[in-house]
Amino acid sequence: MHPAATRRILGIDPGLRVTGFGVIEVSGTTLVYRTCGCIRSSGDDLPQRLAVIVRDLTDVITEHRPTEAAIEKVFVNVNPQSTLLLGQARGAAICAAVLAALPVAEYTALQVKQAVVGHGKAAKEQVQDMVRRLLRLPGAPSPDAADALACAICHAHGPRSMPGVTARGYRMRAGRLL
Repeated sequence: MHPAATRRILGIDPGLRVTGFGVIEVSGTTLVYRTCGCIRSSGDDLPQRLAVIVRDLTDVITEHRPTEAAIEKVFVNVNPQSTLLLGQARGAAICAAVLAALPVAEYTALQVKQAVVGHGKAAKEQVQDMVRRLLRLPGAPSPDAADALACAICHAHGPRSMPGVTARGYRMRAGRLL
């Protein structure tokens, strides 16, 4: 039997002001931390802010050479304008991955939290702590970087780590994955 192929996954937590990223390596069931950080964009010029996301993620991809990407899906905010802006940041992040010919998987925050913490209502601090533990880091990464690493971990574990999630998708009832 051949040893499991090593995969390098780029996790992305999109945001217009702060986009978190994290890169892990997966060989079988072993997760290895490679890098993480945040891309910060500021100002009022939306196209320029989106360009920063694309450019900086392209730099991360070029330097760390992931083989696939995982990104968090947009949730609908109370404020539709915020949701729209987040969607544009997410689109910029997806473009950076697609332009680098990376396959892109998408996960809801609920799926990510279930895969990493064990329940979908986990607090940010719980996600940070579990990411630290799973990747054997000396300290907790920033919240945005931890969310990106959590997305990569969720993708690494795949459907088998989340009861009710199949290769064809998942079902929701009353805000819960079934």
